[in-house]
Amino acid sequence: MPYIEFADVVRAYGAGSTLVHALDGASFAVEKGELAVILGQSGAGKTTALNILGGMDRATSGRVVVGGRDVSRATEDELVMYRREDVGFVFQFYNLVPNLTALENVELAAQICPDSLDAEETLGKVGLAERLANFPAQLSGGEQQRVSIARALAKNPKLLLCDEPTGALDYQTGKQILQLLQDTCRRDGITVIIVTHNAALADMADRLIRFKSGRVTQMSVNPSPVPIAQIEW
Repeated sequence: MPYIEFADVVRAYGAGSTLVHALDGASFAVEKGELAVILGQSGAGKTTALNILGGMDRATSGRVVVGGRDVSRATEDELVMYRREDVGFVFQFYNLVPNLTALENVELAAQICPDSLDAEETLGKVGLAERLANFPAQLSGGEQQRVSIARALAKNPKLLLCDEPTGALDYQTGKQILQLLQDTCRRDGITVIIVTHNAALADMADRLIRFKSGRVTQMSVNPSPVPIAQIEW
């Protein structure tokens, strides 16, 4: 049984003549410990799928199961616990608290989780051991994204969801962040899903899922993922 089952999921907004399907019967599966890349252009439905996987949005119909938990049938209280304990989020824009240091931003997330990791050690893992006392405004974009990743990892999540995590970064810094995500998946066995419109990233994935017009048009497994350092775009 796959770790993630996303089965015939529909997400519709509006009603009648204004009804819009962000997802229109999308289906895919991901195994535990895989790094999956969801690829598609803007409006393809990939971010909607990520939000449903993370318990931030609900499917109109279909079934979403993560680690044996039926997310699509969960109550609001169950979704709160799921988001808090099982899922880490990394966004295009870092969403750090500006008046907290890097360490305090990570500690803030760690405090709400029962099995959280040490915030200082986690920042060290992402290469920021010397920047603990810096505020977000004192950090580069790449460093802020590293804090964002450390904040997500400090929760000790089973699933790490990344929505265009390099979209606000330059090329070289973006590659460093993607390498960090790839290394984290391999080292810690966390299931990582990266949403992107950059087709060059397909080769880094264990599993590639292509979205178009709210549907999955292709799902393939890559037996030999390429280190991000070897990928050019």
